[in-house]
Amino acid sequence: MNRLFGIPCLALAAFAADPRQALTFHAPFDGSTDATTGKGDRRLYTAASYKVQRDAVPGLPPDVELAKGQGRKGDALLFKKKNTRALFFKAKDNLHFDPRNWTGSIVFWLSLDPETDLEPGFCDPIQVTDKAYNDSAIWVDFTKDDKPRHFRLGVFGSLKKWNPENLDANKFPAFLNRLAVVKKYPFAKGKWTQVAITFSGLGSGKGEAKLYLNGKHQADAGAITEPFEWDLTLGAIRLGVGYVGLFDDLAIYNRVLTPAEIEALAR
Repeated sequence: MNRLFGIPCLALAAFAADPRQALTFHAPFDGSTDATTGKGDRRLYTAASYKVQRDAVPGLPPDVELAKGQGRKGDALLFKKKNTRALFFKAKDNLHFDPRNWTGSIVFWLSLDPETDLEPGFCDPIQVTDKAYNDSAIWVDFTKDDKPRHFRLGVFGSLKKWNPENLDANKFPAFLNRLAVVKKYPFAKGKWTQVAITFSGLGSGKGEAKLYLNGKHQADAGAITEPFEWDLTLGAIRLGVGYVGLFDDLAIYNRVLTPAEIEALAR
């Protein structure tokens, strides 16, 4: 029987539409770090930092490896210690960016114990941006000071619009009130947790975003009204910023997956 990400295709009948038609990028990390689906450059790149992203070369940094047999089914990326380097796929042509109505979904899997595996500091398993986490970006993170750590979704457009004075984000209500926050989550050592992000209308003045874990809706981001401005030549799907643990099966879609589709993919 044919399968999509391990799901029998018969189960696709329960979906609003076949999600394969909306898939623009897929990196299963089985046998290779190259993505298997994508209209752009499918190679995974690394650089000393995102400040020198243009100097990136294909490959993995020293403390990240393709771990054989440690994925959900097959292999996975293993971040052996806190990742301080740039590690990313190029976003151009691999995701559908629309500055006036950016809509889509991002789904991936993590395996870690945030309390014992992560090193001090913030940890962003994924960031999608051309500049920084606070400037035309979509990301999830584990907080640094909360005990236990919180898991958050952040979606922020142009920094000069939502925070023109560039105030310290973590002390700025306009930042904190916009986050989707999960305080009790299923992440655990030796266990895989699905993370799904859906977003719609970014750049239209009426943006929305939702966070799911293991197919269950957890929280919504606050209203996203500012524009999104990108230099597509620098747009990046950043992986494992400050992360320690396993990362697997990254998929990006050009529409909002329904709750039923996300739950089916989680199964």
